[in-house]
Amino acid sequence: MKRLLIPQALMLLTALPAGAQGITVFAAASLRGALEEIATNYASDVTLSFGGSGTIARQIAAGAPADAVILASAEWADWLEANALLRADTRRDVAGNTLVVIGPAGTASATAQSALAQRPIAMGQRDAVPAGSYAREWLQTIDLWTTIEPHLAETDNVRAALALVAQGAAPVGIVYASDAVAEPRVAVTYSVPLDQHAPIRYPAASLTPVGDAFAAYLAGPEATAVFTAHGFVGAAP
Repeated sequence: MKRLLIPQALMLLTALPAGAQGITVFAAASLRGALEEIATNYASDVTLSFGGSGTIARQIAAGAPADAVILASAEWADWLEANALLRADTRRDVAGNTLVVIGPAGTASATAQSALAQRPIAMGQRDAVPAGSYAREWLQTIDLWTTIEPHLAETDNVRAALALVAQGAAPVGIVYASDAVAEPRVAVTYSVPLDQHAPIRYPAASLTPVGDAFAAYLAGPEATAVFTAHGFVGAAP
C-alpha cells in the first residue's frame, strides 16, 4: 500500500495524529530501497523513517513514535530489549549483508590494500553506525586500522558514505554489498571475507501491538524475496 517517507531530522518532531491509521517503522538507512518496496506491497499503509541504527535506538528510548523497528545491529537491538522497549517474542533476524569496498563506477577489482590506497575513505561513524563498526573490526583484523584511521571520512549513516563516493567527494568507501547494488555510480573493488568481521544481521521487532503483524511479515517469504533482490543475503550468511 501507499507509504509516506518522512525526513530523518523530523523523527522526534513528527507524530501521528490521534486515531491515525497505518504503521510507523524506523529502519536502518541501508534498508531504504528494499523497505520502500516491501511497504508498497504490504496490506496497510506504512510510514518509513530511516537513519543510523544507534540514532534510531536512542530516539526510540527518548519516546519517538514508532510501531516497529529494523536495525543493522544486534548490539543496538539488545540495548532496546534490555530497556524493555521491544515487544516480547517479536524480535527476529530478517536479513543479512556483506561488507565491500567501493570506488567510482568503472574502477577495477583490487586487493584490500590496493582498494584502500586512496584517501579519504568514507564509512559510517565507527561507534554509532553498524557499517562503521564492522568496517573498523575488519580493518583491525587485517592490521590496517592504525594506518587508515587518520584518513577516514565518517558519516551519520552508511548511505551517506555511499553518497560521498557516488558524488565524487571521496574516492573510496566501505559500505554494505546491498548499498553498492542500489547505486550505479559506484563499483565494488573488494569483497570483504565473512570471517574477518562479525556476522551482519538485521534484527526486526515490534514496539507496539500495531507493529506485530508487520514485524512478522518482514521474516516471511515475500519480504525475503525483496531483500534478496536488493542485494541482501539470508539472516545467516
